Amino acid sequence: MAKNKFKILTIVFFVLVISVTGAGFFFFQEISSFVTEPLNPLAAEKVFSIKPGQNFATIARNLKTEAIISSQAYFKLFVKYKKAGKKLQAGEYLLSAAKSPEQILEILLKGKVKLHRITIPEGMNLKEVAALVDTAGFCGKKHFFDLCHDKTFIASFGISAISLEGYLFPDTYFFPKTADCKAVIKTMVAHFNDIFTQEWKNQAKAMGFLVHEIVTLASIIEKETGDPLERPLISSVFHNRLKKKMRLESDPTIIYGIKNFDGNIKRKHIKMVTPYNTYQIKGLPLGPIANPGAKSLFAALNPAQTPFLFFVSKKDTTHQFSKTIQEHNRAVRRYQLGKK
Repeated sequence: MAKNKFKILTIVFFVLVISVTGAGFFFFQEISSFVTEPLNPLAAEKVFSIKPGQNFATIARNLKTEAIISSQAYFKLFVKYKKAGKKLQAGEYLLSAAKSPEQILEILLKGKVKLHRITIPEGMNLKEVAALVDTAGFCGKKHFFDLCHDKTFIASFGISAISLEGYLFPDTYFFPKTADCKAVIKTMVAHFNDIFTQEWKNQAKAMGFLVHEIVTLASIIEKETGDPLERPLISSVFHNRLKKKMRLESDPTIIYGIKNFDGNIKRKHIKMVTPYNTYQIKGLPLGPIANPGAKSLFAALNPAQTPFLFFVSKKDTTHQFSKTIQEHNRAVRRYQLGKK
């Protein structure tokens, strides 16, 4: 009787062991399959956000809700096994159910966040850049504008100026959605410093100009240029006038000094004395009137060798250049007034 009871217990024990082992084996297979296989190989990418301070349980739940993974519980087990729960970084990610949970975790751990594109066109002024950054959703235009006028912040770049006008280098940038105003501005100024090399700084010094003066001149060239091929010619006019101590008389400098400009330069605007109106002040204005691109900076440092002192728009993006005021007046009559 005792022997039979022992046999029964032994059989039950082995059955339980086999059952547990079998269940463990199947569980291992199931979670292994979950980790390495995508939920839907044909799924498209979607933006998945992790907010700053968001806990791991919420992240896992959101991944399941967004149908990026099949099991919140299995994903939590996998992440705990990897000891990665506290290493997930906030930001926007491009994720897809076509990726395996193993690949998804790798993306989240490496902080491979979705980048947002913003393009700053050549010749935009600081206010316009601030509005563009605001529209892109990185930070408010007022905060951006105020930072670009913050003396301490400006000084941190080694720039001696009243604002960062001229130093927000125009180009296409890619930022994560979490980028703030300072990060955006620092990137743009750093790009300017990459473009304006030590060789250019040495060249400016050899020409008798400060870097800030070259940036200012380049900004005027940028605003005056319709046809890119004319940059060196326009630069030559301004350099020639500076050498002769003539006023630059550039319309864009008038506009920059006018608040709420309505699009029409009137006689009163020409007579208005501002630190930027080069019809009224001698030499260069107080600072840049826009953010020039590399070609305008190069033109400011490398003017064409010409005798020209004047130019007037032909109304086709190009200009007529003249050596004397008499030639210039004839060009004005022809191209601006339609008289021959």
